[in-house]
This record gives sequence, C-alpha cells and structure tokens, in this order.
Amino acid sequence: MAKWTAADIPDQSGRTAVITGANSGIGLVAARELARAGAHVVMAVRNQAKGQDAAQTIAGEVEVRQLDLADLASVRSFAEAYQGDLHLLINNAGVMAPPRRLTADGFESQFGTNHLGHFALTGLLLARLLATDEPRVVTVSSGAHRVGRIRFDDLQGERRYQNWLWYGQSKLANLLFAFELQRRAAEAGSSLKSLAVHPGYARTNLQFAAPPWYEQAVMKVTNMVAQSAEMGALPTLYAATVSDLPGGSFVGPDGFMEQRGHPHLVTAASKAYDEPVAQRLWEVSEQLTSVDYDFSAPAIARP
Repeated sequence: MAKWTAADIPDQSGRTAVITGANSGIGLVAARELARAGAHVVMAVRNQAKGQDAAQTIAGEVEVRQLDLADLASVRSFAEAYQGDLHLLINNAGVMAPPRRLTADGFESQFGTNHLGHFALTGLLLARLLATDEPRVVTVSSGAHRVGRIRFDDLQGERRYQNWLWYGQSKLANLLFAFELQRRAAEAGSSLKSLAVHPGYARTNLQFAAPPWYEQAVMKVTNMVAQSAEMGALPTLYAATVSDLPGGSFVGPDGFMEQRGHPHLVTAASKAYDEPVAQRLWEVSEQLTSVDYDFSAPAIARP
C-alpha cells in the first residue's frame, strides 16, 4: 500500500485554516501545502515581519495576522478581530525547554504558551468553527508527552522547575485537551472533530530555540537522524485533511519508535487518556484563562 504524502491532500478549495506558528518549520510547511491544495490560510504568528517573509514563499491564498500565545490579551484580540469562515484550526506553535520564564499573564512559559494559549484560542474561536461544515481542530503534541505529568500542585514550576519535564507537561496537556475537546464535542452533538498529532523527530528551528548548550549538543544528532520539516508536517496535514479519520485520533510517523516516517494512527501513553485528569485540567484551564467553552451557544452567522 502506498504511503500517504502531501500529494494526497484532497482539494481544500472553499476551506479556511488558521495555523499558529506558521512562519517556520512544520507550521510553514502545513501552510504551504494547504494553500497549494486551495485553502485560504491564515498564518497566525508572533512576529509579523517574519510571517510576511514566510508568506512570500507560499503560492496560494494566504494572509498574516499577529498572535502571541504567551499573552492572553493578544489571543483575545486575534479572536475578536477574526471575521469569516473557519473550518480548520491547527494549534501548532510552541516553545521547547527554555529556562524558566513567565508569560505576560504570569504563567510558566511552556504551559502558558503551548497549552493555555491554545486552549484560550480554540475556545474563543469555537463559535466560528461551529458555523462551518465539518470543522476540525488539530493540536500538535510531541513524543515528550511520555515524560510529562500534570503537576496540579505546581503547574507553573514555582517550587521546582526542570525545563524538559515542564515541556513534557505542556505536551501531555495538549493531548489531554485534544481528547477532552472531542469528548465534549461528541456529548454536545457537535460535528466538530478534535485530533492530535506528533511529528516524530523533525529538523525544525524549535530545537534551536532551546538553550545554547542543547543546540550545540543536538545539532549533530539532528542533522544525522532527524527527518525534514516536510516529513514532520505530514501527520498534521493527514489529521487536517483525511476525511474519514474519527475524532479523537492521534497521528504520528510510522517508522521506528515513531521518530520518522509517514503518517498513521498511533497510541499515546495511557495517562493521555485519563478522563478525570483531563476534566480537572479543563476546569483549571478555564479558570486561568477566563475562557469558557459553550457548544450550546448559537454559532456566529456567516457574513
């Protein structure tokens, strides 16, 4: 059986996608391929100048909008200014293993950016999604979720912080969110599908946004064994466009230890499917972001 590639993306004409962190790496590849397939792509980026430069490399219908996931005011401004259809939201942007620092709202940067920023963005755009046919949310996690644990007694790493463990916490939170979103959508009778992905070991600048010692140590290994950003983006594109995927699916590479290869369905660590933890995380996230999800609210009328 032939392996799935970006050439297999079905026609996306008439569909609009918002992609966070679309100015580089996996997000840029996803933007390029969806636009090539006919989608209108909104590149939601922190640095608009870099976003505009990246947009110049894409053939298709794209626009660049400013979004800083580490600032809930920016997330709200993005959502409030958004007009028109929204069929697909790809929660892709992230930070990896920095020294402990805080977001504009006082959250630990990885938990605040990778999870809370996307939680708030999805909730604030929910009515837009529900107003379209076959809406879909794709959340990008990582194999690092396997070392993660949701530390409800120290979510912000105030008492004890280790950058890689808190990165794992944020990536586990991505999965708990994606699966809980699917459960809540199904319970509400919504057609929205929530799916999760991980790229395997992909050669992107996310690694090189980590501390200098890590960049130096990992660069040689990355150049030898990591797959390209084009291959790393395939799970995202697969989850975003394959019509018969069930909600709650998790997509990753099919190669050795899911580090590289073509997209297929994979299974997360069992803790990612822990419903009581997911429900508690959801409630905490609503409290921290002041964003509530309401599937019963009337969908926003199309302009």
